[in-house]
Amino acid sequence: MTELVVHRAGVVLVQDAGRAGQAAIGVGRSGAADQSAYALGNRLVGNRPGAASLEVLLGELELEATATSWLCVTGAPAPLSVDGRTEPAGTVVALRAGQRLRLGTPAAGVRSYLSVRGGLDVPPVLGSRAHDTLAGIGPGPVEAGARLPLGDDGAEAIRVEAVPAATYDPSPVLRVVRGPRDDWIADAERLVAETWTVAPDSDRVGLRLAGARLALRDPDRQLPSEGAVRGAIQVPPSGEPVVLGPDHPVTGGYPVVGVVVDRDTDRLAQLRPGETVRFRWE
Repeated sequence: MTELVVHRAGVVLVQDAGRAGQAAIGVGRSGAADQSAYALGNRLVGNRPGAASLEVLLGELELEATATSWLCVTGAPAPLSVDGRTEPAGTVVALRAGQRLRLGTPAAGVRSYLSVRGGLDVPPVLGSRAHDTLAGIGPGPVEAGARLPLGDDGAEAIRVEAVPAATYDPSPVLRVVRGPRDDWIADAERLVAETWTVAPDSDRVGLRLAGARLALRDPDRQLPSEGAVRGAIQVPPSGEPVVLGPDHPVTGGYPVVGVVVDRDTDRLAQLRPGETVRFRWE
């Protein structure tokens, strides 16, 4: 059995396309925060859709293969080397038995995806190998000393050897549609008028925004808990918006002023604390 042996790891999670269809039992979808970068990596190494990969936060990963393996890194363009030889991000590389692959800190973006031909064959939970940080289910965080077996999700020949490294706008403008409770907000137009700063306590559950406060029309009014979706922009009593991420709860009790369109939610996953973002109505 071919394995990836982890020698050093920062914040590294196993992720796949997520566990859809479990909201009725209180379990969200989770999965890769940047779905397009994750899916691209699997296509590059010839995997079937949904194969498990590694989601690496700000680099800091070192591993070796026990047999020849084909890998690539997509998403945040982390510096990549094999036994000290530099390789560009987005390139499919062969990692021979005993060779070590190292990822450094990307200059832009937050999350890189390391995909390997065959996918990671860790035990699934409720039909998915994704680690849900809120529910605490799925494979645990990857740590030094872990041995990750490879599966048989490789389905196609590797046809593309490299793609351009990802680039990110320093201050993106993301599209939003009006939320179901925008009338609960006295100044809902401030959502698109302000420039928001990503707060340091942002995570996979939610992207916290600072820089302005949205006022509730009636701060004492109570909202029954209702279904929540990725990209929903909730307004808690503090008035500072929170954009729900891939590990969001399945219900929420704060009014939703807007929802980031699905095509733009991947960009949220690559925003760093201190960076800015604006919104516009779709």
